Amino acid sequence: MTYMLKGPVLQGALVRLEPLGHHHAADLATAAEEDRDTYAFTWVPRAAEVEAYIDAQLARAATGRLAPYAQVSLATGRAVGTTAYWDPRCWLSEDHLDAVEVGFTWLARSAQGTGVNAESKLLLFRHAFEEWQVSRVDLKTDARNARSRAAIERVGARFEGVLRNWSRSWVPGEEDRLRDSALFSITAEEWPQCRGRLEARVLRAAGAPRPTPTR
Repeated sequence: MTYMLKGPVLQGALVRLEPLGHHHAADLATAAEEDRDTYAFTWVPRAAEVEAYIDAQLARAATGRLAPYAQVSLATGRAVGTTAYWDPRCWLSEDHLDAVEVGFTWLARSAQGTGVNAESKLLLFRHAFEEWQVSRVDLKTDARNARSRAAIERVGARFEGVLRNWSRSWVPGEEDRLRDSALFSITAEEWPQCRGRLEARVLRAAGAPRPTPTR
């Protein structure tokens, strides 16, 4: 038996995560071309490649190994990037998910630094830990991608090490090369503290007043 990942719609204050589909293609084509300097190490399609990109993600989804999302900005109603659950692992029993990766993430330049990424991670992590009851969520990025590594650390994930020659490189000109991947994780025991940090970040980004601490 193979565990089949299925990701529901996840709604926040800044972003709604919707299962990826071809109706997101026009928005994603615009988002992908805003400023490609931020995508040096990341798989982000060109505008003309978005339909094929979605086809590829939906083909992975059909195997049950991937649950891809469009990140939809609630401020504009437009899809501004993608993300996904990936690589489900059931170690103790065949019908209970023990670990999952969050990956395939990219955002339009205009959505970066707005709180969309923080809230997307909050929604994905919360569903994984509190609904699926996973023991671990992990994230990986090209080991050379200092920007991505810093962003992953800001959401509360712990660096575990570098996996050498772990996956293909997405750097232009390195199509036939493998990359080293930096591995990060959050465990169930760490999730409450991580959740608090992410909720505070989202509140600040949304301009909401901070709750008064209780004694």
